[in-house]
This record gives sequence, C-alpha cells and structure tokens, in this order.
Amino acid sequence: MMCGKTCLDSMAGSGRGARVTCWILPEIRALAIEQWGQRIRVSHEGWLRLHCWGVSWSKFLVWNQEEHCLNSACGVALLGSTGSIGTNCLDVIRQLGGRLRVTGLAAWQSRERLLAQVSEFQPGWAVLGNRQVVLPEAGLGVQSGSVSWYAGFEVLDELIRRPETGTVVCAMVGAAGLPAAWAAVDSGKRVALANKESLVVAGSLLMQRAGETGALVIPVDSEHSAIFQCLQSGRRSEVRRVVLTASGGPFRGWSREQMRAVTPEMALRHPTWSMGPKITIDSATMMNKALEIIEARWLFGLTREQLAVCVHPQSLVHSLVEYEDGSVIAQISPPDMRLPIQYALTYPDRISGPTKRTDWSTAQTLQLLPPDFEAFPALRLGFEVAEKGGTCGAVLNAANEVAVERFLQGKLDFLSITQLVEDILFSHNYDPGPTLPQLAAVDSWAREEARRWKS
Repeated sequence: MMCGKTCLDSMAGSGRGARVTCWILPEIRALAIEQWGQRIRVSHEGWLRLHCWGVSWSKFLVWNQEEHCLNSACGVALLGSTGSIGTNCLDVIRQLGGRLRVTGLAAWQSRERLLAQVSEFQPGWAVLGNRQVVLPEAGLGVQSGSVSWYAGFEVLDELIRRPETGTVVCAMVGAAGLPAAWAAVDSGKRVALANKESLVVAGSLLMQRAGETGALVIPVDSEHSAIFQCLQSGRRSEVRRVVLTASGGPFRGWSREQMRAVTPEMALRHPTWSMGPKITIDSATMMNKALEIIEARWLFGLTREQLAVCVHPQSLVHSLVEYEDGSVIAQISPPDMRLPIQYALTYPDRISGPTKRTDWSTAQTLQLLPPDFEAFPALRLGFEVAEKGGTCGAVLNAANEVAVERFLQGKLDFLSITQLVEDILFSHNYDPGPTLPQLAAVDSWAREEARRWKS
C-alpha cells in the first residue's frame, strides 16, 4: 500500500486540479479520500496512473456531474462544427455524457445550425467565418448570453490558444484550415486532425513544430486513424509498409472512356460514406487517396517505398501496417466516422460510445484489390508529391480545390480534374524548402492558374 500512497503523493503535486470521483481500486480510492477528501490532482490529459505491486493501473476518471471537466484536457474547440465531421464529433461528445466539454465552435456560414449547436452545448465562443452572414447580434466579439460571437476565422488564432481548451478538432474544409491547425500545434494542444489539406500543404513544417511544442497530433481520417492504431503494435523502426485502403468510389472498375460522361450528380453518389461534396468528388477521382498518401507520409514520417494503396470495396478494413517480420496488423470496423473521432478525443483509452458494431453472426467478404493507376491517375500524382515534398503539396491541393469547384459548377468535365492538377503541378517553380508565407503565395498562384486553365 505504501507504493500506492507514494504514487498518489506524487500525483497530488503535479498537473491541473479537478474535483472528481475516482474509478480505481477500492483500496486506492479509500486512500485518496482519506488523504485529500474528494480533491485530487490529475495529469494534464485527465488520466490517473497508479503503479502498485508492479502493475500499471490506468482508469478513466468518472467526473462529478456538477463540477465535471475542470481540467483543460476536457475542453474541446471544434472547428467546422456544422459539417459532416463536426456534427459526428458533437454526437460523440453528446453520447459520452459529460466527459468532454465544448469550449468553442466555428463554422463558415451555416448560421442556424451553428445557433442550434451553441444552444445545446453552451460553448464560451462561436465563430462564423463568412463575414457576410449576420451574427446573432451586430458587432465583432459581441456577447450573447454566456457565448461570445465573432466574425471571421482570423480570430481563431487567439481563441484556440486559451487555456480552457485542451483539444482542438480541425475539421474545416480545404487549405483554409491550415492557419487554425498551425495555431493549435504551435500552442501545444492535442490536435484531432480531420483537415488533411493542412498536412498536404505544410506537413513538414507542421509536424516539425508539433515536435517542438509537444503537440499531440491524432488523425481523424478513418484510414490514418487506423494506421495510428495499428502502429501501437510495434516500433516505428519495424514498419515495412503502410497500406491505405480505398473504397474505389462510385466508379470502381470503370474505364476512362466510361468516365467521360460522368456528371456531378453521378460523382456525388458515394457507395459507402456520407460526406461533404468536395471530399465526395475527391473520392470519385481518387484524388482523396492521393491526398491521404501525402498526409500519411508526413504524419508518420514514412518514405515513398513504405506507402501503398489497395482497393477495399466493403470499407471494413480501414488500413493495414506490415511489419518487418511479415506480420500485417489491420484495423477493422463498420464504416462510421464517429469511431476515429472518439478515438482521437479519448486516446489512449477505449470506452463505449455511439459507433456501429460488427455483426459477427453474418457472413462477410473482405476484398483487397490492386488499384487501377491508368483509370485513376491521381494516385500516381499522390505518390510523386509525397516523394518530392516542398511546394508540390500546396500546388496539388490548391489546383484540385479549384478544379472540383469548377466541375461542380458544370464548367469542367470529370476527367479534366486530374489533368488540370497535373498540368499546373508540373509547370510551377518548385521549391524544396518553402516557408509558410511562401506556401501561401504558391497556393494563391496555383488557384489563379487553375481558374484560367483550359483543356
């Protein structure tokens, strides 16, 4: 018991305070109450680790319902709250019943949906990025009840650095999410990253800064969350290959000739996932997988030779990691984005949540097929950009965002999306070591070129 007392004494002198009821061994709980009543100290992640009798005990704290989440690790700022990832994230928080507290919400222009979210979750602040949308009350930084409202995403740089926020969920679409992701990493937060474009554009700089500040970057993409989980099975030095799975999108098995007549309506019908229009089109061209290849390269520090893709139509195997001894570890679960979201929010613990469960009483088939690089040339671009780095990611991402926009507007045909991206990528002035301002400049250049491009 002295070992347990020593550990509690040590824990009492570190971390941020929170009034909690412990869910630990009865003997240790009794000791904690005897020593400090109901007040103890927890680590900044909100975990209590006791090393007693040579055994490591790790239990999630059951929060006092009246004074829950007083430590900043529980505070979650959600950027992109009205989108698909954002609404799923709020569902996870809702289902976890008080373990997490929403400190801030941000959306581009869905005012009424954001108002409903603010009403339910009562964050400290809310931001509408589009300044043309009228705030609940006129003015910048206006106080409405207990919530401060702001216009313009620029204010996020200051808001998400506040100490009451321990986790920042970056779910804004496109390169517009990079400044906020940078601020979260720069301030050493836990970053639940759903905005893959941040890593595609500035992965080298972002991960370097995370290493300097101690920020914990946990991916929310189902594929990268799967890789993150599979990497718990061995050392990074033992990884031979990472295999990202792809559903194949709505045009799996189609030839390029068949895809000439694809319309936006056809491309928006994804067979497995319910997502926003931009990422759904990216899935149809498999540019989404190209972006994920680049993301994985920076997120996990992989080489071109350690990256591979296979097509898996059932969307049950979300990615695989092959180790040097030949073992292949896969993460398998029904397609439900709430699982990787919850894992990013509660890591390293696994707790019951709202996600779908695998039905093991039903016969299922798992197919793993080689990708068709000829029909989907975006995949080749992803591997090339992952290998080259520098300004290539920013150019590819910017050109693709404009190309998808033009396609959805009926101003560009489906097959021209990847062709536009390739033309601009290979015509830009490559810089192997750009700064953030240089990446912003090349992003603007690529967008302008993409708007002018003609087939």
